Amino acid sequence: MWLLLAFTSAALLGFYDVFKKQALKANDVVVVLTLNTLFGSFIFLPFVLLSAVGQLPPDSIFYVPVCGWEVHKYVFLKAIIVLASWLCGYIALKNLPLTIVGPINATRPVMVLLGAILVFGERLNLYQWIGVMCAVFGFYLLSRSGKKEGIDFRHNRWIVLAVMASAFGAVSALYDKFLLAPAESGGVGLNRMVVQSYFMFYQFVMMAVVLLILKYRSHGSSGSHSPHSSAFHWHWSIPLISLFLCAADFVYFYALSVPDALIAVVSMIRRGSVLVSFFVGALVFHEKNLRYKVVDLALVLLSMVFLYLGSR
Repeated sequence: MWLLLAFTSAALLGFYDVFKKQALKANDVVVVLTLNTLFGSFIFLPFVLLSAVGQLPPDSIFYVPVCGWEVHKYVFLKAIIVLASWLCGYIALKNLPLTIVGPINATRPVMVLLGAILVFGERLNLYQWIGVMCAVFGFYLLSRSGKKEGIDFRHNRWIVLAVMASAFGAVSALYDKFLLAPAESGGVGLNRMVVQSYFMFYQFVMMAVVLLILKYRSHGSSGSHSPHSSAFHWHWSIPLISLFLCAADFVYFYALSVPDALIAVVSMIRRGSVLVSFFVGALVFHEKNLRYKVVDLALVLLSMVFLYLGSR
């Protein structure tokens, strides 16, 4: 069951990336991200309120138990990690082709495995090492494809931000394992709905503060704007970002809550979202050098196959 949930999450994430790219075209990154966290908070608010007043039974998959700071402190830290990933990722996606950012994001399972080595003392087997090497080589070829569009991977700040977004995302995945694993397995054993409902709310609070500070500073400096921002224009894709993200994360956390679910495998499958975002980037956004990028994408996907084989 958890494998089907992981594949569903991957498909939803692919469309999430597409709507994100559409919303960020000629739009202010901070405003779009703030609205994303606001709409995401609204989606889960009814579940929090209905659970608090006893209208949702504890055995419901949407039930959100009442918790104190001993739980919320872990969720708040997750909100900080995810927000760092989103800020880097949104800015990178605004300034880079989707067919470049997608494969970079798809290398995240490699970072998760390397993090598992450093944090949890895990060791890679032969298949996993082959997967890591395929991903590294694919990333190298992707950098060569990027040069055809004037993107130098070594000196391009948007590429650096895309890599940082993937790195923070990998940290978040490892932290998810710690949060949701039962205490007897070395985790905290948090309720998945508590994590998803409140980390989105905490992100909205932080983004609202950032937005207010930036607006205040812009008014105080004769309306100057950050080079990473632009005027805001409403687009129908903005609420769809939140809808597809919340659906993808709900299915993801549900998959992790299944007792025999493997975080490494779930993380790899979710990166299959690159297939959706890559082909939509080709068909809808008409991005360039697709023949070369398909080879790069194939190597990244091949790395995921070997990682899956090595993690079964």
